[in-house]
Amino acid sequence: MLNKKTLKYTFGILLLSLFVMMSSCRKDFDTQPSEGKLTFSKDTVYLDTVFSNIGSSTYQLTVYNESRHDITIPKIKLNQGENSKYRLNVDGIPGKSFTDIDILAKDSIFVFIETTADIEDFTSAETQFLYTDRIEFDTDANRQNVELITLVQDAHFLFPEKFNDGSTESLTFGPDEDGNYTEIYGFYLSDEELHFTAEKPYVIYGYAAVPPNKTLTIDPGARIHFHENGGILVADQASLHVNGELSNDPEELENEVIFQGDRLEPEYKNTPGQWQTIWLTEGSTNNIINHATIKNATAGLRIDSNDGTSSPTLSIQNTQIYNCSTVGLWALTGHIEGENLAVNNCGQASLYLALGGKYNFNNSTFVNYWSSGYRDLPAVLIANKYETPEAIFVADLEEATFTNSIIYGNNNIELLLSKEDAAEFNYSFKNTLIRFNDYSGIYEDHPLYDFENPTYFENNIFNEEPVFLDPSKNLLNIDVSSPANGLADPSTASDKDILGINRSNQPSSGAYESEEFPEEE
Repeated sequence: MLNKKTLKYTFGILLLSLFVMMSSCRKDFDTQPSEGKLTFSKDTVYLDTVFSNIGSSTYQLTVYNESRHDITIPKIKLNQGENSKYRLNVDGIPGKSFTDIDILAKDSIFVFIETTADIEDFTSAETQFLYTDRIEFDTDANRQNVELITLVQDAHFLFPEKFNDGSTESLTFGPDEDGNYTEIYGFYLSDEELHFTAEKPYVIYGYAAVPPNKTLTIDPGARIHFHENGGILVADQASLHVNGELSNDPEELENEVIFQGDRLEPEYKNTPGQWQTIWLTEGSTNNIINHATIKNATAGLRIDSNDGTSSPTLSIQNTQIYNCSTVGLWALTGHIEGENLAVNNCGQASLYLALGGKYNFNNSTFVNYWSSGYRDLPAVLIANKYETPEAIFVADLEEATFTNSIIYGNNNIELLLSKEDAAEFNYSFKNTLIRFNDYSGIYEDHPLYDFENPTYFENNIFNEEPVFLDPSKNLLNIDVSSPANGLADPSTASDKDILGINRSNQPSSGAYESEEFPEEE
């Protein structure tokens, strides 16, 4: 039974709740019409660049009533009305035209703006257009405008076919050892689609697969964008040739090939995990990548096995891979020749060489300055085994040679060697700067880390800061004060660095030849 005190308290709470509910439902304030004296957080809203038919991010405009009176805006609308490619949300209500919008004195409301424009709506033959409209607040003499501007970019759109029965084209792989098949959202490129040019960008939905016995050729300056979960897949006996070139101006990248996501807004510029990977599947052959940037993927490059020949399955030069949510370059029993390769900012390892294989990297920079969460793998992980929940697979590591390189990052140990005695494990590091601070002594006296043994380690430097320009921004140039300056062997160093700069008589290790950094102001 409730006593009087409890009953009185409960009744008070109910009464207060009822008062709050009634107050929130009533409009018990008087307003006066707007007099055209609104102020705005922006006079013009720039919605950045979007691809044709891909929705933009949402942009915010704040509308202020700085007067001492509660006001009503009779009308808020887009100038082009229902035909506008812009969409609005005014104080929580979606639409393109609104009436009688109240703003209390010294208060504000939010207007959210999005757009989706079709390049075919424009009559010009240009590949990009400025699309404009304006938001009109009030009418006649009291009307105030906020301009809306966005750049709409045309592109080649490649995507799986949708069939009449409602199904969508997919890629089928298998059977595996258990007789199971795997389906992947994607499609095979036609013969007409196997040549990517720099005329306008490519936007890929799902995996664009290179068919067996075919080659995808990508010209200098091409831009390849992937929608969420998209990527490139190179099938058995197929090839990928990325023919980027060095730009005339080292500050410009117009002639290199760039692989990235399809969101062009600035906030997506360095966001990892926007698309899947470039996947060189088992049996793919004669893959060549030169002067490319692969960024913001889940795994930048994935190589399954090798083609069984004496030639590299992948030859990669003058290429940077960064901002991958898992691994930058991941190979299982691969065969790779790499030179002037730079990999950084990956959620796990920058370079993961698993299940043996054959690898030779020269004048390369494998570092990891990931700062978006915990990272439990080193910048470079080399293993002759690969573990799954069901089994451990083992294969010979025929060769893993690193010369004139840098292996570093923001963890104490950035090189890990994982050996299974049932298979070969051959490795060598020469003239390389390596971070291996074993403070806890876990690897003390471990035979894989006998840094005094010239069979495996020769002319290396350990645990000295490379003096990068700004690794958090993937600027891996090194200063003349870097211990990597002059560390490389002149007889094996590349003739030019990743930027095409001639290496000196005392060349630097890593992908970049050293330079004197400008003094900080």
